[in-house]
Amino acid sequence: MSKAEARLSQLALKRVAAVAVTVLVLDQLTKRLAVQALDRGQRESFLPLIDLVHVRNDGVAFSSFAGSQVVVGLLVSVALVALAVWFLRNRTRPLAWLAAGMLLGGAVGNIIDRILEGAVIDFLKPPNWPAFNLADVSIVVGMLLLVYVVERDHRREEREARSRAQAHG
Repeated sequence: MSKAEARLSQLALKRVAAVAVTVLVLDQLTKRLAVQALDRGQRESFLPLIDLVHVRNDGVAFSSFAGSQVVVGLLVSVALVALAVWFLRNRTRPLAWLAAGMLLGGAVGNIIDRILEGAVIDFLKPPNWPAFNLADVSIVVGMLLLVYVVERDHRREEREARSRAQAHG
């Protein structure tokens, strides 16, 4: 690894940590504010199309595997290991650090809830949609960004391969 690549690698790791910590702090702060402001089960109008609520979710996305803490723990662990492996192999890709930091920060925020509260605290509730929190938003946006990063590089590699084939063919 060249000095420039080593610097990029170190910068990417620092960026992941900064994004993850930022997401984690904002997530935990907003959850604590919601818990202090609302009784469990309470619902208050907040913005058009968003209510503030205080609910608990012991499952994963849309309450899947609710009541199965071991399954949830295994799924989250596997996802975090897969993310770490992918990031370490791709840390110099543009925006990979942002996707990884958002995913890590969101996952850790919800893990902290599971450890301290026995379930994830959700407080944002749009109509006809399950309640969620900032960690969930970070996870969804991080996944979309991850797909973008992977797909962008895949398409670039395909274009380069076609160009090489045309030049030799």
